[in-house]
Amino acid sequence: MTNAAVLTDHDVELVDVIAPSTSDDADTAPEIPEAADEATHQNDETPEPAASEPDVPASGFAALGLDERLLGTLAEAGFETPTPIQTETIPLLLDGRDVLGLAQTGTGKTAAFALPMLSAIEPSQKNVQALVLTPTRELAIQVAEAIERLGTAVRGLEVVQLYGGAPYGPQLHGLRRGGQIVVGTPGRVADHLEKGTLDLSNVAHFVLDEADEMLQMGFLEEVEALFEKLPDQRQVALFSATMPAAIREVSRRHLNAPAEVSIKSKTQTGVNTRQRYVVLPERLKADALSRVLQVEDFDACLVFVRTRQNTTDVTEALNRRGFAAVAISGDLSQVQREKTIADLRSGKIDVLVATDVAARGLDVDRISLVVNHDLPTDPESYVHRIGRTGRAGRSGEAISFVTRGQIRTMRMIEGVTKQKAEEMSVPGTDEVNEVRKRRFADRITGTLDGTVTGGDPMDVYRGIVGDYVAETGVDPLELAASLAKMVQGDKPLLVEDLPAPPPRGERPDKRGARDGKPDRGQGRGKAPSWDVGSGRDTYRIDVGHNQRVRPGAIVGAIANEAGLDSAHIGHIDIRPDHTLVELPDNVPGPVVKRLQRARVAGRPMGLRRASGDEKASDRGDRPRGPKRR
Repeated sequence: MTNAAVLTDHDVELVDVIAPSTSDDADTAPEIPEAADEATHQNDETPEPAASEPDVPASGFAALGLDERLLGTLAEAGFETPTPIQTETIPLLLDGRDVLGLAQTGTGKTAAFALPMLSAIEPSQKNVQALVLTPTRELAIQVAEAIERLGTAVRGLEVVQLYGGAPYGPQLHGLRRGGQIVVGTPGRVADHLEKGTLDLSNVAHFVLDEADEMLQMGFLEEVEALFEKLPDQRQVALFSATMPAAIREVSRRHLNAPAEVSIKSKTQTGVNTRQRYVVLPERLKADALSRVLQVEDFDACLVFVRTRQNTTDVTEALNRRGFAAVAISGDLSQVQREKTIADLRSGKIDVLVATDVAARGLDVDRISLVVNHDLPTDPESYVHRIGRTGRAGRSGEAISFVTRGQIRTMRMIEGVTKQKAEEMSVPGTDEVNEVRKRRFADRITGTLDGTVTGGDPMDVYRGIVGDYVAETGVDPLELAASLAKMVQGDKPLLVEDLPAPPPRGERPDKRGARDGKPDRGQGRGKAPSWDVGSGRDTYRIDVGHNQRVRPGAIVGAIANEAGLDSAHIGHIDIRPDHTLVELPDNVPGPVVKRLQRARVAGRPMGLRRASGDEKASDRGDRPRGPKRR
């Protein structure tokens, strides 16, 4: 009996897609009888007579009609049993059907579209025959690497990766060399099309991977434009974890009588992940996070926040409290991101603070604790987040910080995931101090029993201490306490009391305010990282009607990047080649720089204060009134 490997996305990071492991890291199916080995033993000296052998129907991947070369690669890697989405989708794509697939990450959808694509690719033709679009560069890299591994036996295969944050040179070289499969992100693919360096006239296979995430990030217009540049005769596979109305509309407009494949996870959330939540006001989150990290036993922790600015704020707060924390966001280059993840894997850092988008495709074995510093508003994001722990049979912990205004959201998440999260309290001062004292004592024990290595031998220190006691007559207990304090340094070993949150019976007013201060965790607004004044000024954005920009996209981009509530965004006036928008007149310089780089309608906003002439024109062209929506 052997464990037949199941080919899954492993949460879309397919680094082991053709290198199965016997460790806990590998996703494996229940034991099944080994595939018949007759093919490898046909030359044995005493084979059974052929007439006595019954006809054995093809099974596993062989029954799906894949190219023989791919079957050899899968067999060598030990993959015998396709996942449900592979069983359903591969025959449809091989038959030339368009497919609309509803499937969570980790179900094996990458191989579900990659294997039929590789069966149809003509390596001798040096042109782009297939295009895979993904929402993030991280996912683009992982999908491209998975396709390359699955296509190891397809000689002459070239897979080109097109994503932002990377130089154009290697990408142009791959396209000129005649890559047959392109995997990329909407923005960079659009850039290559605009420059004329990407030709889609021969594309026969188009895949939209994680389409809901792509549309949520504002790439609908880029996706629509791509469809217009594809040949009329093409096959489309659209995969999405959810099926909102916008995805249905894209399918209706651009897919040809698609076959729908819906694969639901057996459990919405990991059965190996213990889920808890704590109710607290926004102002106590920093101290609460510090206490949770001090009390919980974890190897590495992933902290989820709402915005890029939050990643910086939370990381700085943790570093001030002595934690080795690093922020990861879209501002990092690919080289920086890869180094950060490598440091997390190796143990150089223990806490990673990230947004949902930055954490896409992140799969690190050491992560045993996930903390939702900012509770997501939808169950799908919650499931994706806590799925970073409790993987491959290992146990994991997930803790969510919930403001009073978000209790209903937490109940909704529990209802959708069909799993109850237990309420907990912020670890108290006594509990934290007991843990800190125990861990300090463990360090002493480790030194005594020799598990702490390095430095001079213990005999050296015994001699120093013995001589010191003989010369001074000091009590050995007092001496040991002094040495312990010397080791601890200026940082206190014990923590002080945490300010108590308001009693559970207290209800905030309708604006979510207590003691005259708003609870920023309530409502749908975001807490800006600076004191927003009452003044307004007009800013210019370098996109307009010509780029088919919509007010909602502008509001979303500014709110997300600046951490602003939509109430802080005033009138929006969209002109042919630019847009004027009212914002607080005291937007800090770093926030302005982020907004200059932020993309809307596929282009950087280039936000800056409007000139006097533009403001005068703005006042003269429109009546004062509510902003356009």
